[in-house]
Amino acid sequence: MNAVSVDEGQSGAAVLPAKPKRGRVKCIVWDLDNTLWDGVLLEDSDVKVRDWVVRHIKELDAKGVLHSIASKNDHDTAMAKLEEFGLAEYFLCPQINWNPKSTSVKIVAEVLNLGLDAFAFVDDQDFERDEVGFGTPEVICVDILDLPEAVNRPEFQPRFVTDESARRREMYQGQILRDGLEKDFVGTNEEFLAGLEMAFTIESAKEADLQRAEELTVRTNQLNSTGRTYSYEELDALRGSPDHLVLVASLTDKYGSYGKIGLALVEKGETVWNLRMLLMSCRVMSRGVGMVLLNHIMRLAAQSGANLRADLVETGRNRMMQITYAFAGFREVDRDGATAILEADTGELQPPPAYVRLEVLA
Repeated sequence: MNAVSVDEGQSGAAVLPAKPKRGRVKCIVWDLDNTLWDGVLLEDSDVKVRDWVVRHIKELDAKGVLHSIASKNDHDTAMAKLEEFGLAEYFLCPQINWNPKSTSVKIVAEVLNLGLDAFAFVDDQDFERDEVGFGTPEVICVDILDLPEAVNRPEFQPRFVTDESARRREMYQGQILRDGLEKDFVGTNEEFLAGLEMAFTIESAKEADLQRAEELTVRTNQLNSTGRTYSYEELDALRGSPDHLVLVASLTDKYGSYGKIGLALVEKGETVWNLRMLLMSCRVMSRGVGMVLLNHIMRLAAQSGANLRADLVETGRNRMMQITYAFAGFREVDRDGATAILEADTGELQPPPAYVRLEVLA
């Protein structure tokens, strides 16, 4: 395997991470010729799929790892071959064209709304791996011959495999469908959102939710107010504490379920509640529901007669959370090192958007 994903220091030199982040890889982008199958499709239409590669793809798919394609090939010919092999359904927004493969990876990342550091790229050619490594240095690049060893590394293996993991591809396929419908929709954004018939559910976390809750803290970067991760054991202890609220949120619409997409951790005091963490899945960023969970917590605090404060750690990637707090009326009142302490103005609480039906379960 060639160079792994890196950050760049001031000199531009690659700096390897001190410790691999477990489950970091959320999507693998595959070459086709002499990678997914033996042979070059445009030279011989009778290429043979590599069963051992397909086995890895299906195993990772069942664990919630997504897959796409970056292949220099004729699009229609390659897609027909994938259909023939019964594999087309496994690949989201495949990029089969003559563009640089780093460009293709960037397009997949944009469509799926994932950071480039959540990607791996598998190819048989040194040149292509080097091109992707140069153009997108955050991406882990893997020689196909090193695949069996690579997929057993911590970066490729999530700690938990939840019910939502097995449905992750399906949920992303639904999201791509919705995005396409939105792009072609004639009307206002609110009219489109109203047509989705969304239902937003908030409930106290149950033991069965904790694996997904931990997964959310690990997988969510852009919409995590502190960037902190919480383990299953930490969340379970807080869930059982009378001084804490652990809330989970889920979203559905007429096209199906988005799954569990939100998590909040609140420390309750007599006069002050502290929102220690708030996060939302990036998959719902464009659905106008980012403030529903936050407004619910503000309402609960006001009803208890407590002020609400919130921790915000600027990570460089979570600016959307800073904006969300600002729109909700939070202002910085203190600072503890890198943590900004914000306080809410609960005098004017905002109702849920008219296009969302809110359900609060005990």
